[in-house]
Amino acid sequence: MASPKVWFITGASAGLGRNVVGYALSKGDNVVATLRKPSMLEDLTAKYPSSRLVTFPLDVTDTPSITTAFNQAISHFNRYYIVSETEGMPHKAAREMFDVLFWGAENVMREAIRCFRDVNRPIGGRILNVSSRNAFIPQVGTITLIEPGLFRTSMIQSRMTEPVHPAYESNPTLPSRKYRALYPDIEDTHFDGDPAKFAEVAYKLSRLDDPPIRLPLHRVALESARKKGESLLETAENWSSWSDDVYLHE
Repeated sequence: MASPKVWFITGASAGLGRNVVGYALSKGDNVVATLRKPSMLEDLTAKYPSSRLVTFPLDVTDTPSITTAFNQAISHFNRYYIVSETEGMPHKAAREMFDVLFWGAENVMREAIRCFRDVNRPIGGRILNVSSRNAFIPQVGTITLIEPGLFRTSMIQSRMTEPVHPAYESNPTLPSRKYRALYPDIEDTHFDGDPAKFAEVAYKLSRLDDPPIRLPLHRVALESARKKGESLLETAENWSSWSDDVYLHE
């Protein structure tokens, strides 16, 4: 019989994280559950001994608390089963690059959209954002991006909704306004994914020797993935000639 695996789970207080904790324990694995308030798992810590389940406080925005939680997990179980990207550039360089390539682009686009909307007449404009072909290439390491669709968790009730921007208040036909109009009944009408079954899938995924890079989960996620794939293939075919003469001539 295979030895139990050790899970390191963040966001374990509720929703999908809580369900994965419970399911992994029910299948005989051991769990390090991290969350802001460990007291929220008192029912499970009363049910399982510390040789099976330990909880640690963790704020994923606080780097020192992440380090502490990992060290505590290693100290307790001597190991953990976790997908983690450790290779690549130093953390400081990666953070600086992210500040430039992600937040820098976001800052520019946010201001561009303001000008398109509030200054340009007629309203509109175009953003050309340079990305990278690396987005299409799997990197070294065992990592799977689980891309869930509409699973019914407590996140729906605890959602934070920003006020409608004044520029969009008078137009209820905008996609964002239509989506807002679905609340508060959207849980009953759209969110039919079962978090307990999500946990089963996550457990099964942890046992695969050759897992997928991405796993869309739920009919809505599958539909989105198919449309994205079809769109990428169509774009590559329709615009392939634009790459015919973009090379250095030696």
